[in-house]
Amino acid sequence: FPGDMYSHDGDADEPEWVKTEREQFVEFRDKNRDGKMDKDETKDWILPSDYDHAEAEARHLVYESDQDKDGKLTKEEIVEKYDLFVGSQATDFGEALVRHDEF
Repeated sequence: FPGDMYSHDGDADEPEWVKTEREQFVEFRDKNRDGKMDKDETKDWILPSDYDHAEAEARHLVYESDQDKDGKLTKEEIVEKYDLFVGSQATDFGEALVRHDEF
């Protein structure tokens, strides 16, 4: 993957992101250490079994919308970031916003 995104030209040092990606591959992604990612390794990278997508999306919405950083969203904060909520799977792409009177 880094080889597709970065071409090593001359004596220039590798960018930090390439080093990080290489380390991630060796330490975490290539579980059977064969130098490539098989179907199961790729699946676990894209959809890790220990990752809660709903919780991550909810945290993202609160983080991006909670203007006063009190950990709670007001109607005004949600309306201010309406486009973020309409584009979110957590709100069923905005459908949840029209099913609730408070919005």
